[in-house]
Amino acid sequence: MRSEIKFVRLSEIDPAEILAHMSDPRVAEHMPLLRFTWNAETVARFVAKKEECWHRDGLGHWAFLSDDRYVGWGGFQKEGAEWDFGLVLRPDTFGLGPRISRKAIDFAISDERIPYVTFLLPPSRTNLRALDRLGAWRVGEVDYDGATFLKFQLATE
Repeated sequence: MRSEIKFVRLSEIDPAEILAHMSDPRVAEHMPLLRFTWNAETVARFVAKKEECWHRDGLGHWAFLSDDRYVGWGGFQKEGAEWDFGLVLRPDTFGLGPRISRKAIDFAISDERIPYVTFLLPPSRTNLRALDRLGAWRVGEVDYDGATFLKFQLATE
């Protein structure tokens, strides 16, 4: 039987779950902006920052649950005029990425605020077939906080 995927606010997740997830070195492999060690204070600041996005923009990052088990976080964050989609899964749940991404993209398609979605991926991500399947195209490269990312875009209208 297929697991049920739910999106909830990060503030609903036990901070220890987020700390264990973000302290896993396999998570940092494709996160060039992760230049610090996570601890309880880092998790609290992270969740507060993501909640600020919800208050400011009416949308932000979610925690993802599979059969009520925390499997990661991600969602939409406004970067200037663009809505950027991010996905950070626990290593033992990487296989859920396509299902979670599809559910999130379906959300974006139904939300009139989001005419298109951007994706910023580090150059270390070489398997880009999932973006091809979604219909995203490469826009170019961008520098974000001192790191280079490959930028993709997907129309939602």
